[in-house]
Amino acid sequence: MILSAGSSSTWLLPGLLALAAYVLAALLPQRSTTAVRIALVLGWLAHAGSILVETSGLGTSDPGARFGFAPALSATLWLVIAVYLVESRSLPLPGVRRTLCGLGLLAVALALLFPGEARPNMLSRWEPLHVVTAIAAYGLFGAAVLHAALLNRADRQMRAMPRHPEASGSFGLPLLRLERLTFRFVVAGFALLTLTLLVGWWVAPWQWSHKTVFSLLAWLVFAGLLAGRQVFGWRGSLATRWLYAGASLLLLAYVGSRFVFEVLLHRPPAA
Repeated sequence: MILSAGSSSTWLLPGLLALAAYVLAALLPQRSTTAVRIALVLGWLAHAGSILVETSGLGTSDPGARFGFAPALSATLWLVIAVYLVESRSLPLPGVRRTLCGLGLLAVALALLFPGEARPNMLSRWEPLHVVTAIAAYGLFGAAVLHAALLNRADRQMRAMPRHPEASGSFGLPLLRLERLTFRFVVAGFALLTLTLLVGWWVAPWQWSHKTVFSLLAWLVFAGLLAGRQVFGWRGSLATRWLYAGASLLLLAYVGSRFVFEVLLHRPPAA
């Protein structure tokens, strides 16, 4: 459901503040470390306020719980940015800040334009747990994808050192530490995805919807990735390709299917 013109404008304020802070954090030069971090933290806090207002329906004509593809995407990016804010204090993450600011900017803007549908009646008292674990799993896999991208970049730069000695030390990311962090996020995300599927099965009768099929496919891919790493020692580009494939399927499971129904078909999802 696209934002209606008759809605009160007060609920827009946290989102607009988040947009302005993310723009500022992206435009500030890298040498302004303190100013960049303050702007990014302010954007992250305003982003949290925006998610709270949007999902609760405060200030709109349809109060009550509401959700959709854009709030799900926004909450996922908020969690990924939270991970970045924590890790950037001890782990050098060059080239990531502007990308995350741009993605956060896009996610907040989409959530303002497509706040989702009001859901005054939950199917079960367990449904909030299902939603929370699903979003947390999205965020953890999003953080894993971020670390995998950094791992691939660092690996490429390491391989380029013999040809370009001046590149040594230009990135400075410990590969083994990045790899451990990546798979810690994968393991945690897999555990929450498993819990999400179990709670979803408990909340409502099992239906072979788009969301269910893509979620199960993602679960199988992540299970295969963890089994391959444990049994065959998968690492490097092979492991990251499996991670990217699973994350893409998971993105299609809820965000993709809801986008098709809400934006392209303009009707409630089938499940």
